[in-house]
Amino acid sequence: MPILYLCAVCDKRFTTKQGLRYHKLSTHGGGTLHSCTQCEKRFSTQQNLRQHMNLHSSKYQCTECGMSTNSNKDLEVHRRSHSGEKPFECSVCGKRFARAVHLVKHSRSHSGEKPYKCHVCDKAFTASGTLNGHMRIHTADRPLECSLCSKTFGQSDNLQTHRRCIHGNSRPYHCLYCGKQFTENKDLTRHVCIHTGTKPYSCRHCPESFMYHRQLKTHLLKSHNDGTWLTCHTCEKKFTRRCHLEQHLLRHEGVKPYVCSDCPKHFYTAGELKQHQLVHSDFKQFCCFLCDKSFKRKAAVKLHFKRCSAKLGINEIIF
Repeated sequence: MPILYLCAVCDKRFTTKQGLRYHKLSTHGGGTLHSCTQCEKRFSTQQNLRQHMNLHSSKYQCTECGMSTNSNKDLEVHRRSHSGEKPFECSVCGKRFARAVHLVKHSRSHSGEKPYKCHVCDKAFTASGTLNGHMRIHTADRPLECSLCSKTFGQSDNLQTHRRCIHGNSRPYHCLYCGKQFTENKDLTRHVCIHTGTKPYSCRHCPESFMYHRQLKTHLLKSHNDGTWLTCHTCEKKFTRRCHLEQHLLRHEGVKPYVCSDCPKHFYTAGELKQHQLVHSDFKQFCCFLCDKSFKRKAAVKLHFKRCSAKLGINEIIF
C-alpha cells in the first residue's frame, strides 16, 4: 500500500511529497513557486526548476520538431515517432512499438497483469503513471491549469490535448478514406475502424466484440458487472468513463469553463459550447442529398431525411 501525504489545511491526500508541496504552494500559498523563464511550467523547489531548465539548454535537438534532450539515446528513440520505426513486436498479436517499455506495458493487456493497485477503491492498473492519474479522482487534485481558460487538469496529457482541441487549430493526422482531420494519431486510429469495420476488442465473457476499448469497458460493466464503476461522491451516480465523471462533477461545483466568444454564455463541456455556437453561425454543413435542403445539426438532417425518404417511398436508410 503506497504512503499517502495529507494536506493539513484541506485534508487532500497525495502519493508523493512533491505533489503535496506543490499543492500547498499553488492552493494555500505560504511559499514560492519557481517559474521557468522559457515556458509556463512551475516547480515547488529550486532544484526541480534547475533540472527542468537543463532541457532548454540540451545538447541534442530533433531537427523535425525541436524537442531537446541531454541524451543521444533518448533523441534516437524520439526520432522513431517521426520515422514510424517500431522495432519492438508483441509475440501475441504482432502489434509493434517504438519503445521497449511500451511493449512491456502492452503485454500486460494479454496477460491481465495489473501490478499497480489503488488502495482506496482497489482498482488496478498496468502502469504506475495511470495509477497516479487515477488517484487524483480521490484527492481531487488538479495542479495543471490552462493559461487560456483557467480549466485545471490532473494530467499533463489531458492539458495538452485540451489546448490542441479547444484552443488550437492544428490537425496533422488525415484519414486516407474520407480526409477527416484529427489532432492526435490515436484518434485517427480509432476513426479508421469505422471504414474498415475492424473490432479488435473482444469480450472475455461472450462473443461480442467492439471497435473501441471504451465500448468494451462499458459492456463489461453493464452486461457482466466486470470492472469498477466510477461513482460521484455527491450524488452516487455511476459512470464508466473518467471524463464523464469529471464533467458531471463540474455541475455540482457550478463551474462552466467554456465561454462563448460571441455572447456571455458559459457551458460545462466543449460539446455544449460547440452546439451553442451554431446559433451564431449561418453555416449549414449537413445536407439532405434527396432534396438539397441544408441543416446546422446532424440530428436535424437525420430527422428530415427520414421524413423526406418516406415521402419518396424509400424504406432503407443508411447513415
